[in-house]
Amino acid sequence: MADLRREIGKLHGKTAYEWNGEDGLRGRKVWFNCFERAMKSDRHYFASLNYVLNNAVHHGYAEKWQDWPWSNARQYLEEVGCKRATEIWRQYPLLDYGTKWDKF
Repeated sequence: MADLRREIGKLHGKTAYEWNGEDGLRGRKVWFNCFERAMKSDRHYFASLNYVLNNAVHHGYAEKWQDWPWSNARQYLEEVGCKRATEIWRQYPLLDYGTKWDKF
């Protein structure tokens, strides 16, 4: 797993350099962290799923999580349906998920 994290670090470094050059914003932090964590339970899995799907809204990039073009939200909705996605959202709310590590 260390090899994978190292390769992800290289990808983050290269893409951050390119994007910051394109935008004229050298030094801007583009990527924030990468770590692995085993899912501990269904609750952990579904809360994580809700977090990932809602992250663009949380950071102000989209008004609705379905609208973020780089998300798999549309595919997710096609697979589970709106009713089930809503049930999962309500049953496994974000609460304070990510508040200590998902900050700019």
